[in-house]
Amino acid sequence: MSNAGLTIFDGELLRSIDLNLPELQNGVTGAQLLEISESKVSESLSGLSLPPHLKEAAISLVSAGDDVNFRRTDFNRQQASEKLGVFVSAVADALRDTPIVVSVLDGSTLKLFLEDEDDFAMLAENLFTDLDEEDKGKLCKSEIRKALSHMGVEMGVPPLSEFLVLDDIIKKHDADGDEELGQAQFAELLQPVLQEIADVLHEKPITIVQNVEIFTGSRLRKILADEKTLKCLVEKMSMEESKEKEKQGRADLIKALIIKNGKELGLPPLSPENEAVALIYDNIFSQLNSREKETADASTEEGFMDALKDVLRKFEELLETMPVYSATNL
Repeated sequence: MSNAGLTIFDGELLRSIDLNLPELQNGVTGAQLLEISESKVSESLSGLSLPPHLKEAAISLVSAGDDVNFRRTDFNRQQASEKLGVFVSAVADALRDTPIVVSVLDGSTLKLFLEDEDDFAMLAENLFTDLDEEDKGKLCKSEIRKALSHMGVEMGVPPLSEFLVLDDIIKKHDADGDEELGQAQFAELLQPVLQEIADVLHEKPITIVQNVEIFTGSRLRKILADEKTLKCLVEKMSMEESKEKEKQGRADLIKALIIKNGKELGLPPLSPENEAVALIYDNIFSQLNSREKETADASTEEGFMDALKDVLRKFEELLETMPVYSATNL
């Protein structure tokens, strides 16, 4: 799934992985099988290395919690194929609940700038102006590196720490040192550097995980489907709010519980800076306010649970229809 320059890995691609292992002639150890499994998954995710939490969850499932013995065990081709299927399904299921948002840098964004003279001229001018803090009208060649950092992933340039070939590109185009350049000279030097970066990325794209979480309602759907888990979660939430119960109507209590415990429920954090998320909360809470009397009369535990589940189902329906993004520190 893709959206506005971002790619969302939600597990769907993995479900079409070929689980046959014709290259295995004499069987394989569990340790080798895990390497094969991780490699196949990574290949399907544009070369993305599996985040530790996904990898550990998949290994735990495929090894039935006994990682050490699993790695020592020998498997024939059929057994290995079955275990590969378990590993892939575990990752796919985890991504369905918590998709990963990435940028796949393949040089195409840079080529858009380079193919349009006006766009490139404006880009080079803006970079030069931003870097020329003393307004001297001159920049050292070495400022090319800073220009690339300024462009960043949004403009198709990978983080310099993950693009080690950059040093070779800089040397090749003599884009280092203290020699000062005017704006036109700076643009002339920047252009071939960007062109080569684009060519390198075209041959070997780089996948960058974004600090963004997408909420599709999947986790909330699982919670709603598990009556026991939902009841335990609500009881825990309600205990934390017990001191306020007497002061609040049921509608206010439900809103307070949802806002405070949104993460456990699989809901996006409410933030005034995130308009899409704020609109969802406003939409649902306004409906809740209009039913204040009905909700307040749900004085029994069963009535309260029904009212809360009704609100959570509305969140699930909206998130399934209109997934939202939220910045994360992951």
